[in-house]
Amino acid sequence: MLDLMEPSSPPRSAAFFDLDKTIIARSSTLAFSRPFYAGGLINRRTVLRSAYAQFVYLLGGADHDQMERMREYISAMCAGWDVRTVQAIVADTLHHIVTPMIHDEAVELIEQHHAAGRDVVIVSSSGAEVVEPIGAMLGADKVIATRMVVADGKYTGEIAEYAYGPHKATAIRALAAAEGYDLATSYGYSDSITDEPMLAAVGHPYVVNPDKALRRLAVARDWPVLDFSEPVGLTERSRFREVRRPAAATAVAGLAAFALFLAARRRSRREA
Repeated sequence: MLDLMEPSSPPRSAAFFDLDKTIIARSSTLAFSRPFYAGGLINRRTVLRSAYAQFVYLLGGADHDQMERMREYISAMCAGWDVRTVQAIVADTLHHIVTPMIHDEAVELIEQHHAAGRDVVIVSSSGAEVVEPIGAMLGADKVIATRMVVADGKYTGEIAEYAYGPHKATAIRALAAAEGYDLATSYGYSDSITDEPMLAAVGHPYVVNPDKALRRLAVARDWPVLDFSEPVGLTERSRFREVRRPAAATAVAGLAAFALFLAARRRSRREA
C-alpha cells in the first residue's frame, strides 16, 4: 500500500537567551530606577538602594537567596503602581537606558540564529513590561518574563508568573510543545548558575560571562564559555556598520579603478 501521508517537516529549533548580564550588561529592572524616580513611582532612598543592588549584582552575580530577596523587594515596591504609567516610562526611556548596555556579541548571535531559521526567545526574571519592549527592539520572536497580578489597572504586589530558576525551564518546555521546537537541537545562553535548569533543557547550552559557580559547572559539563566584552550598544554598532560599509565600498572602487588603469596602460603599450 502506498503511503500517501505527506513527509513531516524537520523539527524547528530555537535559541533561548537570558537577558540580564547576557544580552545586556546590567539588571534591566534596576536600570530603570532613575526613570521611575523621575516619574514619581519611587523615592530617592529607593534609587540609592537600587544602585547598590545593581553594584552587588554586577560584582558577583546573584545566588538563589539574593534573587528571592530581590523578588520580594521589587514586588513590594511596585504594589499600587499604575500599569500604564510604568509602560509609558519604559517606552519613553527605553533607548536611552537600554541601548548603551547591549552586548554587540549578543546581537550578532541573535542575527546568526535568525539567519539559520531559528526563533529567538528572551527568557528573563525581569517584568514583562520591561522585557517585552527590549525583546521587540532586539527583534526577538518570543518573550518569557515575570508577570505581575494587576487589578483595576494597578499592580497588587503579587506575582502571577515567575520566570526564574526551574520556572524558566518549565516555561521553555511548554513553549517548545506549543511551537514545535526540538529542544535537543536548540540553544541556550545565560550568565547565572540559577539558570542551570534552562541550560540543561537544551541540546546546545552556552554560558556567557558566567558567575563563578556556573563557570565551574561549565567546565565539569564541558559547556562552551563565551566572554562578551564591554557593551557597544545598538547606536554605536549601527554607526560602526555605516562607517565600515562606505570604507569597504571605497576600497572596492579603488581596486576597480586601479584595474582599469592597468588595462588602459597595457592597451596603450600594445597600440604603440
